[in-house]
Amino acid sequence: MSIEIRDTEGHGATLEVAPGPAEGPLQVGIRIEGTPAGASWSCSPAAARELAAALLAAAAEAENARAAEPVTVKARELLRGDVRDADRLMTVEAVRTEGGHVQVTWTSGSGRSWSQMYDADADIRLRRRR
Repeated sequence: MSIEIRDTEGHGATLEVAPGPAEGPLQVGIRIEGTPAGASWSCSPAAARELAAALLAAAAEAENARAAEPVTVKARELLRGDVRDADRLMTVEAVRTEGGHVQVTWTSGSGRSWSQMYDADADIRLRRRR
């Protein structure tokens, strides 16, 4: 897998991630290409999972920090995980289009679920976009 990354000065590089060799200890390979010195590391699958979890948490935190301003989308553009800008926490669980209407299943922070029909062109204000 190849992922484009940038350093703090804006220089680009490619992060390559691949399973380690079949023989020897179980490893995951990580290589950075495009830097003057280049770099290669390896780690256990457990450490790779920890890294992935840390990256997911940091990505969510960054997205939430940027999502200070609510956005408005059409009902037909709602995605599972979108959070409604309302007094109470409402998260999109499912979206089903029926002609010019959209049926949205919401879940509350307390776990209660309900469905609502909207015109497909209705504006829905979101606190956070999935």
